[in-house]
Amino acid sequence: MADMKTVYEKKAVPHMKEKFGYKSRMALPRIEKVVINTGFGRLIGTKTGDDHRKTVEAISGDLSQIAGQHATVTRAKHSIAGFKLREGSPVGAKVTLRGKRMYDFLDRLVHVVLPRSRDFRGIDLTTVDQKGNLSLGIKEHIFFPEISPEKVRDIFGLQITVATSARNKKEGVELFRVLGFPLKEQ
Repeated sequence: MADMKTVYEKKAVPHMKEKFGYKSRMALPRIEKVVINTGFGRLIGTKTGDDHRKTVEAISGDLSQIAGQHATVTRAKHSIAGFKLREGSPVGAKVTLRGKRMYDFLDRLVHVVLPRSRDFRGIDLTTVDQKGNLSLGIKEHIFFPEISPEKVRDIFGLQITVATSARNKKEGVELFRVLGFPLKEQ
């Protein structure tokens, strides 16, 4: 099984040139970055003090393990009394991947994580927006092989966005199909 970068260079480039009539290789759509994020929300809402800090550290540590890169903790910009949220308190964590780490993560996502997830029947085409970017949610982070389910404090979901340089949805869907993403038929 070839890695995703090799598949892009050997298979996707000629296919996209032929299908869409590109003359220059630089005009071809490609994956620019992958953003993985999660919100702490209800996981830390009822906790205070040291337990709150440990939960935030555990979640950002798990996200860092999944991505292979340190996760950034995001903080609230405004206080919202209805959500018991104070300005500056941690609300989530995110990681932006580019280059080799991005392709390694996508390989694991497509070939290991999605097939392991419960009731998976393919990625719906509605997850690709009009600019050709893919956004999907994973309900449980324990599907990733880096995470040991026995050691997990809290199970949380992830939101993954794959940003491309595609001009429209059609180009984005075709790029994902050629790269081996398990997209559903229409």
